[in-house]
Amino acid sequence: MTMHERHAGPSAGLAREASGIRLIGDIAPLAAKAYGEKTAYRIVMPNGMNGRLSFNAIDSLSDDFAVYLREELGLHAGDRVALQVPNGLAFPIAAFGIAKAGLVLVNTNPLYTGTEMGRQFADAGIRALVIVDMFADKLAEARAIHPIEHVIIAAVSEKMPRAVHRVVRMVQRFWDRSLPPIEGAHHLFRDVLARGASIRASRGIHVPDYTAQVNPGDIAVLQYTGGTTGVAKGAMLTHSNLVSNVGQAETCFGGEIRAGEEVVLTALPLYHIFAFTANMLLFHKWGAENILIPNPRPISNLKRAFENHKITWMTGVNTLFNALNNEFWFSEDPPRSLRGAVAGGMALQSAVAERFKAVTGVDVLEGYGLTETSPIVTFNSRQKFRFGTIGQPMPQTEIRLIDAEGREVPTGEPGELTVRGPQVMAGYWQKPEETALALRHGWLMTGDIAVLDAEGFYRIVDRKKDMILVSGFNVYPNEVEDVLAAHPGVLEAAVIGLPDGAAGEAVSAFVVARDTHGPTAEQLREHCKAHLTAYKVPKRIEFRESLPKSNVGKILRKDLRAEIASTGA
Repeated sequence: MTMHERHAGPSAGLAREASGIRLIGDIAPLAAKAYGEKTAYRIVMPNGMNGRLSFNAIDSLSDDFAVYLREELGLHAGDRVALQVPNGLAFPIAAFGIAKAGLVLVNTNPLYTGTEMGRQFADAGIRALVIVDMFADKLAEARAIHPIEHVIIAAVSEKMPRAVHRVVRMVQRFWDRSLPPIEGAHHLFRDVLARGASIRASRGIHVPDYTAQVNPGDIAVLQYTGGTTGVAKGAMLTHSNLVSNVGQAETCFGGEIRAGEEVVLTALPLYHIFAFTANMLLFHKWGAENILIPNPRPISNLKRAFENHKITWMTGVNTLFNALNNEFWFSEDPPRSLRGAVAGGMALQSAVAERFKAVTGVDVLEGYGLTETSPIVTFNSRQKFRFGTIGQPMPQTEIRLIDAEGREVPTGEPGELTVRGPQVMAGYWQKPEETALALRHGWLMTGDIAVLDAEGFYRIVDRKKDMILVSGFNVYPNEVEDVLAAHPGVLEAAVIGLPDGAAGEAVSAFVVARDTHGPTAEQLREHCKAHLTAYKVPKRIEFRESLPKSNVGKILRKDLRAEIASTGA
């Protein structure tokens, strides 16, 4: 049997009840009570300019925003509000405010096109939108698809000190020219907060009343994802899903996190489920200072944050850690204060993890999760750490590895990872057929192939849909990419399968060299031959200046496949 389960025991549930967290909006007032005027969020610009808000300020301002949404806009419990802003002080204010108002948060990528925005907004049926001013020129196109009743415009420099705010605005307006004219009816975020504060004071509104009838099983967030079938859809994450995942993570971390003392680097976007749960909910509850990076590209945008602030923890994906490894300023003067690093979102390559530890002295603790699981399913804690694995299941989480017929596979054999636990979504928004495909008898079909070892640690082999079939043999791209990444001349690599006549598919690698004197294709093949069986060695190797990536830096194999298919190359 390969089903593996770890129970936290009755203390886990009691601990969550004792914490007073019933809904995700409860985190803000509890943290404010515990940490008061301590800095909760600090936005750091590439030049080092920064602004901060305390736990008290986040709690109060999010109350103001909740009041505005309910009293001024007339929204009702369960209405959907989209939040489309990069990392900045407006994000936690708006996110906690939406939750406190009993509304449903729809996290939206600021880089979406107008068409993508409109389609997501129409699917979610949003009534209000908070959008960053830099991308407000896409509103007309989005509104043509879905009429948005209320638009609130926020600035990247929102709530920064007045002098800093003015400098940032001047740079945006006259140097970057990144502030387009805004057409259509809208309200400014700063005015919205002021109006909410005025209403709250004059009417004596008790904000918790808004959620008195909201249940933990109600939807808190619609988090859009390609899911297990590749079609964009909204994962319905309930308050209970997210609160449970926070509690599970607390049990796994144990005594590693020092309440009220940590400083966490938040370079991943908060609108992505990884940073939303780990950085905004979990670290906020712990009283950590979140260092918000509006845009981590180029990677040098993180330099001043590391230089000026004593960062103790960071979350990231493989490409972020890899990029830092290759920055001279980081490798020559690594952060002395760093105590821990957590990886997720994509496979962590061994060469990247080893080099990061060599530079910083810190192990990268890899975990595994999905949008549909709020997101954490497994994790490597320091107490139970196995390099090269995604760790063990979170408390109260069950995992089964199954074959194509749904039978459990033996230990050591690959099978599709299925998961059951309190963090698993309620389903896909208004898509019962898709929900039925993904959730079977309470088990989520992840589409990921994994292997369980004898000690209970899991290793992700690859995505089921990314597997390459070469003359009847299965080739998993992660394995080939890991070998390529170990070559000193390789910066990044992506591997896909392309049609190859009688053989079925050919292993095809797309490589970004570390510099102009990088290896040749033949040298890389020889390197692969030394570490891989012959049928796994790339038949085709193509060098690129860059690889397509998602908003969190995950390399997108599907975009490579689509490009090759469209060009016939």
